[in-house]
Amino acid sequence: MTEIAQAGALEASASAPRRKGRRKLTFDRISLMAVFLVLPLAIYFVFVVWPFVQAFYYSMTDWSGFSSNMNFIGLDNYKTLFSDDIFLKALRNNILLAVVVPTVTIALSLALASLVTVGGSASGAVRGLRNSSFYRVISFFPYTIPAIIIGLLWAQMYDPSTGLLNGLLNDVGLNRFKSYPWLGDTRTAMAASIFVIIWSFVGFYMVLFVAAIKGIPAEFYDAARIDGAGRVRTAYSVTLPLIRGTVQTAYIYLGIFALDAFVYMQALNPGGGPNNSTLVMSQDLFTTAFTKSHFGLASAMGVVLALVTLIFAGIIFAVNWFTGGRDRAVRA
Repeated sequence: MTEIAQAGALEASASAPRRKGRRKLTFDRISLMAVFLVLPLAIYFVFVVWPFVQAFYYSMTDWSGFSSNMNFIGLDNYKTLFSDDIFLKALRNNILLAVVVPTVTIALSLALASLVTVGGSASGAVRGLRNSSFYRVISFFPYTIPAIIIGLLWAQMYDPSTGLLNGLLNDVGLNRFKSYPWLGDTRTAMAASIFVIIWSFVGFYMVLFVAAIKGIPAEFYDAARIDGAGRVRTAYSVTLPLIRGTVQTAYIYLGIFALDAFVYMQALNPGGGPNNSTLVMSQDLFTTAFTKSHFGLASAMGVVLALVTLIFAGIIFAVNWFTGGRDRAVRA
């Protein structure tokens, strides 16, 4: 009986999977980790993490930026910022941009992408509008122009006396817009600036969404047609849920850009607009550092801008998680 038990134990041990031993650290393995892990991490730390640490330290000093003398003043710069009406106005403008620009841009881009991919005839194969390739090229064209050029061009178009916009409005009989200062009126300065930013980005994100929609099997749209869903219902119930990840990424990128928007705002209104109506934090930072020589205070502005950006990204991830992203992650 004992011999039978021993034989069974030996057989079981032979059939059991052997535990893999630890792999030896060879020269090839060490060199691979050094080149593809240690070196990139070192570069990232030196050129990304360390400048953030330096900026945070400078934000707690009175450094002028052009001398080696600096005194540690703690959180005084942050107290100054949050008691400065101009900075708070710039912060509110940034938040407005971060809400409006991504929302409107993604809505327009998604609508255009749906039209050129699945917005064609309701019968036959799923296809986009006729000549959809032409629409893609035309809509993508503004993205190929540098941002500073777009800003300067639209600044000329908004010019009260010689601008193309006022000239066209006058030609169609809207004489009240003769010499109207689009960028010089607090009621229209921010809206005009937002329009320029959205105009320059809609084409790129339309192409991005076109690529995402092309990855959706046509059977989903055929099933929606059979159920009697219209184009709006199909976009809301089929397209949007299946490209949720792409939309989230696009919203984060657009929001981060909107929280900066320095190039467009500086080209359209270098002084921040009437009553600082278009002033953003990056413009205030630039003026504080290079005009007023208060690099410590400007560094504090940069830290606040970085924190606002992180909070914005966190909010987008949280909203996506609690509105369905969690369920998709669990199913995956």
